[in-house]
Amino acid sequence: MYDTQGFVVDIPSVSICGLGLMEIINSINDALWSYVITVVLVGAAIYFTVRSRGVQFRFIKDAFRIMTGRDRNTHRSALAHPRKIGSFKAFTISLASRVGTGNLAGVASAMFVGGPGAVFWMWLMALLGSAVAFVESTLAQLYKKRGADSFYGGPAYYMETGLGKRWMGILFSIFMILSFSLAQSMLQAQTIITSLHDSIPVNPFFLALSLGLLLALIVFGGVRRISRVVSYMVPFMALGYIVLALGVMIWNAPQIPHMFATIFKSAFGLGQVGGGMVGIAVQQGVKRGLFSNEAGEGSAPNAAAIADTSHPVKQGLMQALGVFVDTILICSCTAFIILLSGQLDCGEDGILLTSRSFESVIGPAGRWFLTLAIFLFAFTTIIGNYYYGETNVRFLAGRISPKAENIGVTVYRVAAVVIIMVAAYVSLQTAWAVVDLTMGLITLINVSAILMLGKKAFALLRDYSAQRKAGIADPVFDKHSFTEEDPSKLEGWS
Repeated sequence: MYDTQGFVVDIPSVSICGLGLMEIINSINDALWSYVITVVLVGAAIYFTVRSRGVQFRFIKDAFRIMTGRDRNTHRSALAHPRKIGSFKAFTISLASRVGTGNLAGVASAMFVGGPGAVFWMWLMALLGSAVAFVESTLAQLYKKRGADSFYGGPAYYMETGLGKRWMGILFSIFMILSFSLAQSMLQAQTIITSLHDSIPVNPFFLALSLGLLLALIVFGGVRRISRVVSYMVPFMALGYIVLALGVMIWNAPQIPHMFATIFKSAFGLGQVGGGMVGIAVQQGVKRGLFSNEAGEGSAPNAAAIADTSHPVKQGLMQALGVFVDTILICSCTAFIILLSGQLDCGEDGILLTSRSFESVIGPAGRWFLTLAIFLFAFTTIIGNYYYGETNVRFLAGRISPKAENIGVTVYRVAAVVIIMVAAYVSLQTAWAVVDLTMGLITLINVSAILMLGKKAFALLRDYSAQRKAGIADPVFDKHSFTEEDPSKLEGWS
């Protein structure tokens, strides 16, 4: 049944013990994010930052050098395998997933609920959380596998191979598929459909159908087509958005000191009654920050594993840089536009708050620019999310037989397209609730694994650092001299 705009109003309520299903999910989310994940994630971020002596800051020049291609980034075997995927394309796949509606609607929602101070806690979470991104992506590189056209791997693989806990990898893969391929892709698609329908009066079903067919054209081409598409789309959309925000800041330069003062005062409850908003600001900053930059969630390592690079640490540094790009740059752009527009108290939430802010600072053209930004940000995220799901489908089905893996991937590709079409019939509130739940569960599983495997990532960092100090511009990993692991387990390295 549709409302006047053509959207289903909500999913029918299901009751369990007298409570609605959504009430139960929301209660679990409140407990999970208030008392468990915030503590675990912040604790892990601090621990990895201290243990690595601030790797995300010490080697940031190396990260930029690798990203811009001034480093001989590929492994020596790449000459024999010219179709391998380099670090930059792997980086853009992970950035495609990171940079999505969380940068537009998520930031707005965090500020709507937690005030401007939520932005500060998002920044802090990114600065510390990038160390978590470094560890998980370095481990994904260490335990990657060789495929016909590219490498593959991710948390499920380092849980099985590195920890010897196959059950953990299976559990992670199931939740990963539910989170990214179902809930998060549906959320991104719903945002695109809502935005387009608001600008173009077309039936949402036809918008969803077009979106699904466009996705099919890309994903049925495999990981190489996915990497090519996002390597063009992601830099274009990210740079365009940053340039726009810089223009808004230059135009409103006199207001910038007051804007930053508002963020910092709000972050610590200054000027608020009893500082009661501080806890909410922290929770929203961590929750929406994680949804946006994904550090610790276990998603980016699936992309990090596909890169053909000479040392695992290189991809770890690239993914740490990705957290900076996502939160410190792009999320901040949205926050600055909202604050400089003066629309934070307009009564709107999420993407509507962002839309009102754009229209306020740019004029009527702001609405169309945001529609384009939403499409690019959300669609590239859908592509990245799709690939994460495929990696974990391969992990589950590949343990049965190669034929089962091929069938599983084909079925998954069809299902991923259908799910995008179903997004036209799902309420935004339902999608967010499921996203928060599944995102929390996979984060707990992944952080537990990388805490147990962290010492191997630190050993790799020491090896990389020693080579750089010795004057080697392009450190190379030798699995036979890596005493922290049995070489036979490192199938992705010669």
